[in-house]
Amino acid sequence: MLKRIDLRHRSDVPADLLPRARFDVAAAEAEIRPLLEAIAHRGAEPIRRITAERDGVELTSLRVPLEAVRAARDALEPELRSSLEEAIRRVRAAHAPQRRGELITEVAPGGVITERFLPVRRVGLYVPGGLAPLASSVVMNVVPAQLAEVGQIAVSSPPQRDTGLPDATVLAVCALLGIEEVYAVGGPAAIGMFAYGTDECARVDMITGPGNIYVTAAKRAVRGRVGIDAEAGTTEIAVLADDTADAAHVAADLISQAEHDPEAASVLVTPSDELAAAVDEQLRLQVNAAKHSQRITIALSGPQSGVVLVDDLEQGLSVVDEYAAEHLEIQTVDARDLAMRVRNAGAIFVGPYSPVSLGDYCAGSNHILPTGGCARHSAGLSVNSFLRPVQIIEYGRDALSAVADDVVRIAEAENLPSHGQAVRARFAGE
Repeated sequence: MLKRIDLRHRSDVPADLLPRARFDVAAAEAEIRPLLEAIAHRGAEPIRRITAERDGVELTSLRVPLEAVRAARDALEPELRSSLEEAIRRVRAAHAPQRRGELITEVAPGGVITERFLPVRRVGLYVPGGLAPLASSVVMNVVPAQLAEVGQIAVSSPPQRDTGLPDATVLAVCALLGIEEVYAVGGPAAIGMFAYGTDECARVDMITGPGNIYVTAAKRAVRGRVGIDAEAGTTEIAVLADDTADAAHVAADLISQAEHDPEAASVLVTPSDELAAAVDEQLRLQVNAAKHSQRITIALSGPQSGVVLVDDLEQGLSVVDEYAAEHLEIQTVDARDLAMRVRNAGAIFVGPYSPVSLGDYCAGSNHILPTGGCARHSAGLSVNSFLRPVQIIEYGRDALSAVADDVVRIAEAENLPSHGQAVRARFAGE
């Protein structure tokens, strides 16, 4: 089911040979740009039109009535509510220490730099609701925003055809977290709504949350007008494993992410032919028994999934660093030591009892992570994602005088003499 890519006996790690989805975000951006421009000029009307066309829902109001949000919470089955509350508790516990205080540095006598970390004023949080309505993504979006003390938090998720409202569990989690501003808008229309605003939804300063290629493209298109977290697209998992790994566990973890979407990526990196063969056999057994076997089979058979054979774990580390997976599992001897050497990954799951699905829900870590190799330069969502560092510069007369000549020399070297004059003016006549 998984194609083989043999990189043994190679000194390089050719990026073009690694499994990767054939996403063309630029093409998707061109496709959805007319919708974004229509929203920018006409507000809610094109949102209602595209929602009727794509979701089969005629929206009289984009915003979900507060009583519907609260009713969803009240209708939660008690055991599920308890599980969701435990997930919220763990995510809060893991994210709370991320909140940064002021940094005050005296760089010279009388010269002080204070760095404050201020929350953005208003954020729009997107929660997917297509093949899998991700109620857990409400937790992952909202909790760090609340801990950052964001003043206004709005959530949007696609309406379900049968109710005209977002998924009931999505609404319930919003209520559990105290979120009252919720919209029944999905895909790039939600991103446009947040970026440009409508008569019902004020524009935001930042948009976060995962989504498909069109959501990713929309976030790229509005970046600059608003801030975004990262291009968190269709999910991916890489597993670095040796012959100590349990093939049934590895197969189950590859399947768990393939279940999300036919475009999801599942990659095994291993020096063991025996493990690769055993995982193939387990995939055949487990996929047939899975609820979403057709979707999983498409994902595992696609160009974005495969087995990469390497000489040893050292080469395996090079491969996973080049791949820069959203989720990276390490199931090897000395797994933690290897994990501490990885440079590029959204999140790293260590050992046989830390599956990615734990991180999706109840580990306490955040599951909104960079995909498509963006882990080389971007990080997962955190409290810091919602904070802006602002520097406050305070110099006294003596402190400025001590560095005045240095400022003047550098300004003149850059052919910007008025910069230097702005300092000299303060000491004119001395």
